[in-house]
Amino acid sequence: MSLDSITNSVDKAVSDFVEPIATKMGEVVFYAVPIGGTEMPLIVTWLVVAGLVFSAWFGLVQIRKFRLAVDVVRGKYDEKGSSGEVNHFQALTAAVSGTVGLGNIAGVAVAVSIGGPGATFWMILCGLLGMATKFVEVTLGVKYRDVHPDGTVSGGPMHYLPKGLADRFGKNGKVLGRVLAVLASAMVLFFGLFGGNLFQVNQSYAQLVSVAGGEDGALGSSTGALFFGLVVAVVVGIVLLGGIRSIANVTSRLVPAMAAIYIAACLIVIVVNAGAIPDAIGSIFEGAFNPEGVAGGILGALIIGFKRAAFSNEAGLGSAPIAHSAVKTKHPASEGLVALLEPFIDTVVVCTMTALTIVIASPASWHKARTDESIGGVTITSDAFETVLPWFPYILTIAVMLFAVSTVLTWGYYCLKAWCYLFGRSKVSELTFKVVYTLFAVAGALLTLQTLIDLADAVLFSLAVINIIGLYLLAPVVKRELNSFLEFVRRRKAGLPDSDDSDEDSAPAQATV
Repeated sequence: MSLDSITNSVDKAVSDFVEPIATKMGEVVFYAVPIGGTEMPLIVTWLVVAGLVFSAWFGLVQIRKFRLAVDVVRGKYDEKGSSGEVNHFQALTAAVSGTVGLGNIAGVAVAVSIGGPGATFWMILCGLLGMATKFVEVTLGVKYRDVHPDGTVSGGPMHYLPKGLADRFGKNGKVLGRVLAVLASAMVLFFGLFGGNLFQVNQSYAQLVSVAGGEDGALGSSTGALFFGLVVAVVVGIVLLGGIRSIANVTSRLVPAMAAIYIAACLIVIVVNAGAIPDAIGSIFEGAFNPEGVAGGILGALIIGFKRAAFSNEAGLGSAPIAHSAVKTKHPASEGLVALLEPFIDTVVVCTMTALTIVIASPASWHKARTDESIGGVTITSDAFETVLPWFPYILTIAVMLFAVSTVLTWGYYCLKAWCYLFGRSKVSELTFKVVYTLFAVAGALLTLQTLIDLADAVLFSLAVINIIGLYLLAPVVKRELNSFLEFVRRRKAGLPDSDDSDEDSAPAQATV
């Protein structure tokens, strides 16, 4: 039996078994209500409302403290002797690498095809709101992290939900928090294996095959797929062995380089088509507020834009705090401020640049896609670049692969922390996970498993429901942490000695286990 027939059989068997489960769970998690001729998924509303609430609660912290956040990333407020594994910049790039990926390239193209240019406006607005949510969850991630005897750190919703709820509500909160922590760990682990690993490898392999002669090319065979999967698995396995320090060292170089190349290419397309910029910007604003627009008019553009942004920057899902918790700091809110830059980079910058490039270049494939023709998102983005840079689809393929690998690495770290919470931190446990995770990378090149990926999406967004309830309940803790850090900043600027933030309300709750 050939490798192709084996993989096809596995795909079919898994699909037949999982499809009913994935369909049912998807219907529940992504349940949508009809509004103005289109449908709004309630989970998107849940995420957007959280952004609105936290933006109001913290007085638009994402705007008022944006410059301070940049200063923290630059190391202006670093403190010697802080617990943690990586600096602020490395923590940010590690988390950004988990969100910036295929969604920014392909997903945005789909958004401006279905929702029209106006979806771009609402995508930016949702990204700005998500900055406040990210600030809250990451501050809690650092506040309630565990610092282990070997200096490594564990954080995320599986830590701040049980500890935070116990702090605020005593014994009952502790019991509820532990249940939520187990659920959160299982959800992060499941999504990471299928959505953060297998799907990324699968899509990057598909893009590579498309520019290397298609299925008849050298990489189009099952042997080529296996070779690609093994290469990715080896790279991922080597980096994972080094832990968050190794991942951060890679992403701190890879993410800025990828973003710079991608944004530079976008700017080239935009500058070459400078004459079309006013009309493109006009179409974005007109499409955002014009009730005669596509996909249900203003509501259609709004919903598509919000949906793309919420799915892209992952604000409120509880994943990013796992990476940010490893930062070296004595003030949890300092990293919360750093984290609010993440949706800005992911959605306001990268997603918007993709949308502008497509709208301004206006490739034929985009117009065809807007008439309901089935055209892949990556194809539209690639065609937009090709209008000015005929050779850029090859560079885009490299970018897609690098984005995918960086996402696989970051989600490998997220999954490792979830695995260790469920099964312990022994060397055998950690090694077992790393072997399993690298095998999933190989499988990603061979198997589609679309139903499992669909199920993984539903599982991850289920975590958002649990996580955001916890964020609401623990928001007063975040406010105290913010005030504590702002007082530290005031004293640092005034040249005063740092105050001793040793009380439980201001110092990170770092259990040594």
